[in-house]
Amino acid sequence: MKKYFLIALILAFSISFHLQVFAQFTEEEATEKEKWEEFLKTAEIIGQEQPFSDREAVTKPWVLTLEKDGVTQKSLWKNCEGRMRGFVENWRWEIAAYLLDKHLGLNMVPPTVEKRFQNNAGSCQLWVDAKMSLKDKYEQNIKTPSYKIFPWNRALYLQRAFDNLIANEDRHQNQFLITEDWRMILIDHSRSFRTSGKFSKKLIYDEKYKEGPRLMKQLPRAFVEKLKGLSQEVIKSAVAEYLTDKEIEYVLLRRDLILKWLENHIKKEGEDNVLY
Repeated sequence: MKKYFLIALILAFSISFHLQVFAQFTEEEATEKEKWEEFLKTAEIIGQEQPFSDREAVTKPWVLTLEKDGVTQKSLWKNCEGRMRGFVENWRWEIAAYLLDKHLGLNMVPPTVEKRFQNNAGSCQLWVDAKMSLKDKYEQNIKTPSYKIFPWNRALYLQRAFDNLIANEDRHQNQFLITEDWRMILIDHSRSFRTSGKFSKKLIYDEKYKEGPRLMKQLPRAFVEKLKGLSQEVIKSAVAEYLTDKEIEYVLLRRDLILKWLENHIKKEGEDNVLY
């Protein structure tokens, strides 16, 4: 897939090193989220296409061109729901992932809202070209700049923690987007929020990950405190109707697994080496 999804506002601001080790969007960019949400909800659809093959995108998303007040922007719309090629997909989980990311202060998922298209409800996410995907990086053997390795690794640890929390079993390399200044943006969450038994008993990313250990080596203290503060009521308030009570219950079960793993990891490595 040659084009990737990302908030257009990312390209408008520079980011400090301090912010980059935690939030992938700058403070200024974060303040623009609600404006983009409103744009997605209310902008007029002036163009539509389905440019991806079934192999590229199982969920058969639409690329919509939106216009409002002289601003034109592409977006990705999908209304997948049910089992597709052996996986359960749901467009509502796209929105829930964004809202939960927003609540936790991760700032790694682009604004995503509910929008009607062709008389159907679906998820709608802003679109723009990123520098590359993680797949491009590996296939083209592009090295991470030495001065970006430290924040890049911390972003990876956050990605693992987030996917562990939402049970995203489908984080392939095209779903990691990389900006010009080496920030990480995460897309495609329609296979998240699982409620089968294995997703309440075991983390996706840990020492036994199928491709080798994928650990949450270091995490921000503020993020961990946010995890501890999650409850049925807090999550429901954050994600509205986009998760069921059972799906929220399983998020909390996985939250407990993450905190238990961190507790053991801190015992081995020391708190100051794990939390920052």
